[in-house]
Amino acid sequence: MMKDGLVVEAGFVHKEETHLTVLKTSLFFAHDGFTVYDCKGELVFRVDSYGPDDRDRGEIVLMDANGRCLLTVRRKRPSLHNRWEGFLGERIEGQKPIFSVRRSSILGRSSMSVEVFENPGEEYQIEGNFGQRCCTIFNADKELVAEIRRKVDASTNVVLGKDVFSLSLKPGFDGAFAMGLVLVLDQIDGDDYVHESVQVEPITED
Repeated sequence: MMKDGLVVEAGFVHKEETHLTVLKTSLFFAHDGFTVYDCKGELVFRVDSYGPDDRDRGEIVLMDANGRCLLTVRRKRPSLHNRWEGFLGERIEGQKPIFSVRRSSILGRSSMSVEVFENPGEEYQIEGNFGQRCCTIFNADKELVAEIRRKVDASTNVVLGKDVFSLSLKPGFDGAFAMGLVLVLDQIDGDDYVHESVQVEPITED
């Protein structure tokens, strides 16, 4: 039995393996938003951002289907390792983060480490390449807790584009927490296209 992990929202922790479909909705700018559906096609999570201003702030909010704020992920500045932090609900000034994500190595793209605060010993490792939609998330006991994979159309057996991918959750792993990690990976991956593997603070464009 997998150890209990960080829970952002108990309603998104399931007793059986759960498969979500994540749709990246980049209409005009990179990192515009996401919608996430369950296997019945019902909306589970959404992320809206309105143009590049939100990106400059380096803060993204994960909402449930009704628009309630579950989690805010925010870039920590300055941070050589491109560290991001997660906050419960809509972040307020002075609030302490519940987890942080950073590269395991400045030079390597292949691995990220996730540290959970308030719960000593709880940590996660993210292996793989998010840009290719091929990532695995392990807990401290090296148990697989979540996977990101390319989505295959069941009727035609065709691999869909990278804007649609699947997020598989093992029993007991919180979907809201997993989706928070996806948001961070998406931001770090977007920076990689511009800055290659060494991430120092980016120069913001006018």
